Parts: sequence; structure tokens; C-alpha cells
Amino acid sequence: MADAHPRKVLAVADSDSYLKWAVTLVAGLGEGWEVQVLVLRTPITPSPEQVRAAAGADLPVVRSRELLARLRATRPDAVLLACTGPVISALLEHPELRGPERPVLVTGLPGISWPVKWKGIRYRSGTDLFVLHSERERRGYAAEAAYRGYQMDFVLATLPFLQERAHHAEGRDIVFAAQAKVPREVGEREAVLRALAAVAPPLRPVVKVRALAHELQTHHEDLPYATLWDELSAREGLPHDRITFRAGSMAEALQDAAGFVTVSSTAALEAIHAKVPTIVLDDFGVSAEMINEVFRGSGLLHGLDDLRAGRFSPPDERWLAENYFHPAGANTWLPRLTELVDRRRARPLGPAQVTGLRRLRGRVWRQGRLLLPAWAWNVANRLRRLRPRRSAAPSPDVTPAPARTARGPHPRPPAG
Repeated sequence: MADAHPRKVLAVADSDSYLKWAVTLVAGLGEGWEVQVLVLRTPITPSPEQVRAAAGADLPVVRSRELLARLRATRPDAVLLACTGPVISALLEHPELRGPERPVLVTGLPGISWPVKWKGIRYRSGTDLFVLHSERERRGYAAEAAYRGYQMDFVLATLPFLQERAHHAEGRDIVFAAQAKVPREVGEREAVLRALAAVAPPLRPVVKVRALAHELQTHHEDLPYATLWDELSAREGLPHDRITFRAGSMAEALQDAAGFVTVSSTAALEAIHAKVPTIVLDDFGVSAEMINEVFRGSGLLHGLDDLRAGRFSPPDERWLAENYFHPAGANTWLPRLTELVDRRRARPLGPAQVTGLRRLRGRVWRQGRLLLPAWAWNVANRLRRLRPRRSAAPSPDVTPAPARTARGPHPRPPAG
């Protein structure tokens, strides 16, 4: 018999990557939970095609005022804020999410989140549960939050797409997962394209893009590979049809894969899970800036020469256990969520403990991200970047954490 009073969860996502994460995370809640997923309209709202690819169906797209009205009307037990940090910070300024009658507030990061992102903690101050996906990340984020003076509960969950059974019949595609932020230079991206084009037939190089030309994604891409390939193949006389560009889900792209290549994408974990031979390129460095530092010690770091030659190696087993492939029994997010929801049903949780000073100027800017149409926000953002910055001034929005010393109660956590 179904529960007459299921626990109600509302998941709110603002971009393609967060939507995919939210949909798959709440799908694992199981019986006794009633789930609704909404897309929040912001400057990076995913297209209808991206929504269907992430969720398998069309979903309501709402503005912030509609979201707040729905919270007042439906009073969910918990809200999953599957959004970029500044959007979460703006939403937490509203009493529906901050007041004493608020729901349990859950947030998290949708993929590889190492090294620790300090701003990711700051923006999410006031949430109850912060979901991470590896033992290494959970320890690192908890130590950094304690050092900074934030009280947050960091909980562990298997990356949702690693919970699914991977179906893979080896094909002929060498799939390269394109990313918006890295590598940053035109020459580096062209080097990747040349190496892909040089892969020996019958292997077929495929560039898996996050978004088509008219679509938005979590991070803006200034140098799309498709455009660079048009220019490079014409300039150097390379067969234009040698490389295929494909959108859609990564799971579908891996179905016909003989190998997978990336600079740092979370999709490398999908490939490992699907037993697809994987290369993480190290030609452009291995660092926090390249978003691939987590792969040190993985056994997957190789160069473009290895890609051209088709040289792959298996991942290190110890690295897998510490990084995203822990046993399901180690997960803590669902028991903690259940505990907090039941506690809230017994008595209110009280106001969210949002740390930091929220000045009017900063609040106007944060709310503008929710209220302005995409074109107006982009214009305002460009104008803001032109404004001279005061190099030594503290942030107007956040009270700096007190300085710590090596002898203080919270020594800075180690990087590893």
C-alpha cells in the first residue's frame, strides 16, 4: 500500500548539467517519495531539446516568482537546489527558503568537484545537506568549510549515472567530450582536432558537444570545436567529414564507442563505468586550472600521441575507490535527507543559517540574475566586467572569515 503521506521533494535546476544531475539523483529516492522537477528560467536556461535529453520529457520552466509562489502553495518537505552558486545565493534571500517554516534545503555539485571549490561552499551557505560524490571530496569540503567557519553537512552519494547499469557493445567511435572552459587556447583545441582526425580508420572520431550552436550550457564556450574544425579543415585541406559532431546524451554516444577521450570531463567517469577504454589528455597540463587534477594517480593520463596511436590503459583500482566508485553502502545522503524531513514534520527547522553580510547592492545584482531576460543580463554582465576593480577591497557581499593560524582550532585542511 502506498504511503498516504509521501515525503515531498521539489527539485529546481537552472542549467543543462544541473538538470541532468537533479533528475537522476531524485530518481533514486524510491517509494515513499513524491518528486517534482522544475527548470528555473535564468540566463543559462537549457533549450527544450536539452531538457528532454536530460529528463526524458518536457518539464515546466518557471521564473523565480512562480517558483516562490509554488513553494508557498505546495509546501514541499525538501527542496533540491540543483543550480549554479549565484542563483542559489539569490534564492536563499527569500523567506520561502530562508524563513523558520522553510523546507529541508539540499544542494550539491553535479560531477567532478576536485579540488575543493571555496566559492561553491560560500554560495550554498544556509543549505542543510551538500551532496558530493567521492570520499575524497566529502573529506576535503568538510575540512574547508570547518576552516572557514561554515556549518554544513556534507553527504555522500554515488554519481547518479554510475548507479545505472551500463550497456556497452564495443563499436568504432572514438568519442571526445568537448568542454567549454578547457583547453583555453585556439592552438590547443586545434591540436586535439588534428589528433582526432589522425585516428586510423576504421575508427571514427566523434566530438560529443554539450550544446548545439543555438543552445546554452552551464559554462559559456568561446571557442566551439565545430567552428574551429570548419576553419581548420578548410585551411589545412583536411577532409571535413573526418570528424562528426554530435549532441544528445553521453550514454547514447558511448553505445558505439571503442574509446573515450577528454581533457577533464566528468563524462570520463561514465566511460569508465561503461567499460570504455579512456584517455584523459595531459598535454596541456594537469592542474586545478585544467580541471583534471583529480585524475592524478588514475592511470588514465596520456597524451595526444597516445590518442593517435590508440594506446589506452585501465584505471587504477585504489584511485577508483577514493574517487567516485565507492561501494553503495557508503552513501549517506538519503538517510540524512529522510532524517531531516521527518524532523521537520515534527517541528520547524528554524531559519536557514546563511553566513555573511548581504548588502543591498549585492542583493540587487543577485536578484537581477533571476529577473532579467538573458539578453539584458548578458549586457549588464559585460558592463560590470568593464568596471575597474579595487584590488584590496573585501567582497561587499560576504563577511570575510576570521584569520586562522596554524595554532588555531581549525588549521587549513590539506589539499589532497
